[in-house]
Amino acid sequence: MPKQSPFSFLDGLAERVMSGPRPPDWLVHEVQRRAVLLLNHVLMQEREAMDRLARQSGRTAHVQWRNFFVTLIITPAGLLDLAPEGAAPDLRLEVSDTSPLSLARHALAGERPTIRIEGDVQFAADINWVVDNVRWDIEEDLSRLIGDAPARTVAAVAERVAAALRRFVGARGGSGAGLGAFGNDAAHRDRSPP
Repeated sequence: MPKQSPFSFLDGLAERVMSGPRPPDWLVHEVQRRAVLLLNHVLMQEREAMDRLARQSGRTAHVQWRNFFVTLIITPAGLLDLAPEGAAPDLRLEVSDTSPLSLARHALAGERPTIRIEGDVQFAADINWVVDNVRWDIEEDLSRLIGDAPARTVAAVAERVAAALRRFVGARGGSGAGLGAFGNDAAHRDRSPP
């Protein structure tokens, strides 16, 4: 009898949760609002990204994964807002991979998901530039809350965890090998001091 990977169980569980009842509209809208606030916070840290997006002011992008979607409009300031309901998108971006765990494995491996793109080429190029060049400086945000030294420590620990997860995913080639290998990762652990 072939061994079943714990990942296949988790993938099945995630599939059942994702295909369950749709959350209420007010909750979906609130989550979208919060995501837009976070994206704008990150964009405001990169002036060139805002300038590029400002050239696309008034354009809309519809982003979809499975039955989850959001339609965003570019503001004159080069930031994002939720587009009015029924707005015709200038650009459609649809994530092709439907498995949440597969998406997570690709993200941990530093890979982008496969995306189907339809619409304005220049708008797509500007969005791609933003995705390629803008990164959230979470350490800077943490330092405002808890101070520089603790923020550096938290960032270093988070980077070690992320590196260990990338090694774990890389060692298994995204094949979904068993979780039992986590215990064997001690030999590969980063030994540098915090």
